[in-house]
Order: sequence, then structure tokens, then C-alpha cells
Amino acid sequence: MQREAMLTQLGYIPNEALVKQLDDIIESTPGYEKIQKHIMDLNDHLKVNNAYIAMSNSNKHFKIKIESPTPALAEEAHEKVAHFSEKFKVDIEKLDKKETYYILGFEE
Repeated sequence: MQREAMLTQLGYIPNEALVKQLDDIIESTPGYEKIQKHIMDLNDHLKVNNAYIAMSNSNKHFKIKIESPTPALAEEAHEKVAHFSEKFKVDIEKLDKKETYYILGFEE
């Protein structure tokens, strides 16, 4: 997938700095080419739960943010993230006391 198209699908307006940030994330994500499509699919599935995938500003990873207005929607979003991780062998890290995960890469 083209960098600009991916940024647009994630809700960004592509520019040189964002393309560079995306390139850094891709380089820091082992097995990225194997999970790229699944990351975008997860983003689409999370939208109904007020959750989404974004680029982290604090490290070179994609992050999954869950901002669901109800506990039931939040729980469903967490289940989708867990399913994504297990099914596609993606290493994720949940941040303590936050509704945020980092996508660390494909588990070899």
C-alpha cells in the first residue's frame, strides 16, 4: 500500500513529515509487510467502538487508542485487539492504566 494512501486511511492528511514518521514506524515494526493489511482491517473494525489506530508521537510504533463511551464498547474493542494479536501473531503491548496498546510487530 502506498504510504500516502495508508496515511489517508488512518485519517491523516499526508505530508513529508508524516510520510517520514510512517517510514520510521514501518522500519521499527518487524514483519510489517505481513501484518500491514491486518492493521488496516483492525482500524476499520474498531471504528464502531470509538477506537482507532494512529501513529505514536512518543515512539516508533502504531498505537491502538480505545476511547469508547461505554464499558461494553470498550470491552468489545479490547476483545478485537486480543483477537487480532492472537490470530495474526502480532506482538502488542498494553500501557498501564491507559486504554492504549502499541503494535510491536509480527511474532516470528
